[in-house]
Parts: sequence; structure tokens; C-alpha cells
Amino acid sequence: MEGFDAIYYEEEEENPEESEHAAADVTLVPDPVVIRGAGNMTVFGLSNRFSTDFPSGLVSRVAPEEFRETVLRINSVLKKTLPVNVKWLFCGCLCCCCTFGCSLWPVICLSKRTQHSLNKLLEWENSYLYHKLGLHWRLSKQRCDSSSMMEYVILIEFLPKIPIYRPD
Repeated sequence: MEGFDAIYYEEEEENPEESEHAAADVTLVPDPVVIRGAGNMTVFGLSNRFSTDFPSGLVSRVAPEEFRETVLRINSVLKKTLPVNVKWLFCGCLCCCCTFGCSLWPVICLSKRTQHSLNKLLEWENSYLYHKLGLHWRLSKQRCDSSSMMEYVILIEFLPKIPIYRPD
């Protein structure tokens, strides 16, 4: 009974084969590609268009034509929705004092609706094409480079390749 309260540490034996498999399972994923808004107007952090210039981080991952088509689809959604948001924002600002800020609710709801539309579009693009190529597009909020304000950007993340373990 004298060793009842004593703590014993067990040393694990290292198996060289297991450590080689563990090192082989670690895959490095590159940093995501960030596409910032390139428009001349921003409503609640969402720019009115994104640049169709092909980023160098996607070379040999996706065709420039496919990238351009996806960004054009995103820009078409923004072209339809943001002018309406700007009109409501202008009207809401004019009536803000009389309505104690409640006149801004429609533009907030419209902005959320635009974000939801973009997320649905990106979800469809991911399932249709980009997940097969090992990429994932998403709309993300990030801090602007020049100020403390937030903006929406498109993040293109690289999906890690999952190794298939086959026992020999």
C-alpha cells in the first residue's frame, strides 16, 4: 500500500513506422486568395463590383475564363441589388431624424438580402465546380487596409487533400 498515492508516468515507445505515417498526413494549405471590391460605391461594406483580373495565386488551379465568369455572375447580382439599396439609404438618411433611425431598417434588410443572394450564388458555384477543383469561395468581412472600417471581400480558400489510408 505504500505506492498507492504515487503517480507513475508511462513512457511511450516510438514506432518509426507510425511517426512516418503521421508526418505524411500533415498537408500544408496555402493562404486564401483575397478579392477586394473594385467599385466606386460601397453600401454597408459591400462594394458595387469586384475585379475580374485573374489573381496569380490561382494559376494552374482554375481556368481564367471560369474565374472571370464567376466574378461576372457576382457583379450582376450586385448590379441588380445595390442601386436599390443606395436609394433606400438616401431616403432613410433624409428621414432619419423624424423616425428616430427606423427609416434605415429597410436598407439594412436589403443589404442582408444582397449578402444572402451572394452566399447562395457562391454556394452553387462551389458545389457545381470549385469543390471539385479543391477550392472554396465565400463572402467574408475583413478590416480595410487603410482604416478601421470593415468591408466584404471574396475569399478563395484551398481545400486540403484528404489522404486515403489503405492498409497494405
